[in-house]
Amino acid sequence: MNHWQYLTILAACLVITLPLEFGIGARVYRSGRRLVLALIPMFVVFVAWDLLGILRGHWWYSQRFISGVHLGPMPLEEILFLIVIPICGLLTYEAVGRILMLARTPGRLRYRWPDGLVRVADQTRPHPVGRREGRSRNGSDHA
Repeated sequence: MNHWQYLTILAACLVITLPLEFGIGARVYRSGRRLVLALIPMFVVFVAWDLLGILRGHWWYSQRFISGVHLGPMPLEEILFLIVIPICGLLTYEAVGRILMLARTPGRLRYRWPDGLVRVADQTRPHPVGRREGRSRNGSDHA
């Protein structure tokens, strides 16, 4: 079981943040192209950083906690880490932004699939003074 710990932690990170996509409506997974474009620069920089650290002997990965699958000198878990953790960060960032936006908007929160949390207009508010649908100013019905 020990050699699955790294992958288990990464899976737990995805499972814990998944409700932010569907419950809150963070829309990270639904914007696949934007997600990939956001991940590429970070991924390239940190893969280079990790490779340099591994090749120079600055850090290593205990075989006890990884699956043993390597892509070059990097373990699979480290490559997945460089994808999973930024996705979790983006989900959290977008969810907090959406909640703050909804908190500033009048109305009640409702859950609506596939949008997640949305604000709906408060139906108990009185209509503004003046004309309403189907009635004139004196209250008679329009024909």
